[in-house]
Amino acid sequence: MNVAIIGAGLQGRRHAATVSRLDGCRVVAVCDEDASAANALAGPLGAEPTAWWEEAVRQPGIDVVAVCTPPALHSAIAASALEHGKHVLCEKPLGRNPAEARRIVQAAVRAGRVLKCVCNLRHHPAVVQARRWLDKGRIGTPMFLRCRYGIAGRPGYEKEWRADPARSGGGELMDQGFHVLDLCRWFLGDFAQVFAFVSTAYWPIQPLEDNAFVLLRTTAAQVASVHVSWTQWKNVFSFELFGGEGYVQVEGLGGTYGTERAALGRREFLGPVGEEVIEFRGEDPSWQEEWKEFLGAIREEREPQGNGQDALAVHELVEAAYRSSRQERLVRLKGE
Repeated sequence: MNVAIIGAGLQGRRHAATVSRLDGCRVVAVCDEDASAANALAGPLGAEPTAWWEEAVRQPGIDVVAVCTPPALHSAIAASALEHGKHVLCEKPLGRNPAEARRIVQAAVRAGRVLKCVCNLRHHPAVVQARRWLDKGRIGTPMFLRCRYGIAGRPGYEKEWRADPARSGGGELMDQGFHVLDLCRWFLGDFAQVFAFVSTAYWPIQPLEDNAFVLLRTTAAQVASVHVSWTQWKNVFSFELFGGEGYVQVEGLGGTYGTERAALGRREFLGPVGEEVIEFRGEDPSWQEEWKEFLGAIREEREPQGNGQDALAVHELVEAAYRSSRQERLVRLKGE
């Protein structure tokens, strides 16, 4: 697979490094409006640098386009790449709103190409283990889910593209919240009702939020409780799912989030509580596992995990959460 990386920032560098370690894959083009950034990333890879994404997505020798720009450009780049016959791996979110995301999804359907939205939390080993326990019936029928995901930001965070509504489409709910809502759907399925509060507690980024508190409920009355934060002064990731027979917990993601661990506990009213705990150490494998899943979907002509429809559903949850906070009411989703 010949890959074009569009966007030579942090995520572009991360994806380029991942592709370079995969058998049968190579980066052949790097695009960024900053020519020095494109050159710096393309040079060591032996790739062609360019400042024009339109040129990159039209090249006949390219099989895959990885979209690693701010969200404002996702819709135009991803849709064009699909229309030119490329498979697309797009950073989350797919766009700034459901309409932009829907444009990409529809382009993928028309082109018959594989579209995957980057939701790498699905591929973290502890999350995979938690899902495996759930699928094996180890905790019984899920009742409720809790998740906290937060970072501290950094000096000047309010000046980065994430703090510009025209480029980002949303604040922390569109950032880490997008990952969490994707996990909520993966573990509990579709949601019927959303209630949310968003706030701007510290960073001067109005009208964007630096904290979001969201409750979601399925038609089976299963509830997911979510808090995502850009004011979590010590980085945290905590995911808990409780069923009638027990629970699974995921704590940490490695690095500044702490050692990644998955725990399985069984319901025990009177005896001592025991847990089966697995710790995952070493480098974060989620980016490589995500690319393997994506490439496998291309080879096998199937939908990948975290496909375009999954991402579009998350966009609709985000929009419902913003509407709920703005109108101070519960929002019922279509199809309830």
